[in-house]
Amino acid sequence: MSNADDLKWVMQVTVLGNKNAFDPLVRKYQSPIRRFFLNLTMGDALLSDDLSQETFIKAYLQLSSFKGLSGFSTWLFRIAYNVFYDYIRAQKGKDEVSLDEVDRHYHTDNDYSAENADLYAALEKLRHEERTAILLCYMEGLSHSQASKVMQCPLGTLKSYVSAGKTKLASLLQ
Repeated sequence: MSNADDLKWVMQVTVLGNKNAFDPLVRKYQSPIRRFFLNLTMGDALLSDDLSQETFIKAYLQLSSFKGLSGFSTWLFRIAYNVFYDYIRAQKGKDEVSLDEVDRHYHTDNDYSAENADLYAALEKLRHEERTAILLCYMEGLSHSQASKVMQCPLGTLKSYVSAGKTKLASLLQ
């Protein structure tokens, strides 16, 4: 399914009121969104499932706000990104939480595969921005331009995060 197909399904839901037209979008993006959350939560599958479900509910409810200025996947990942940090803020019970606090607070010792243990440990040592940029660009396959829109930062800044993250990961995984 291409971006044109995504737009077709969005239009079916928003203009024609065909609620079933959202299903193909969920099927297409549920694995990438869940994988994104698995990496952000360091392998917590149950939480990843819950956050994924919340992302799709919010996307469905806000579908009329999708203007098509960026790809549907970019818009959806931005919602996912916000859902995760809303969850973290709710856990802390504060209105404002620094990203470093989020990184320190959200350390899990969940069961996850041994082959991912080293990667998760290395990802956990990156700055929040570096980790998110790496996950979006290399694990989710978003372009730098798309990832910069998801993270709401300039393209050059996103490229700096990716570069620094790659350098640190290479060092940590040796």
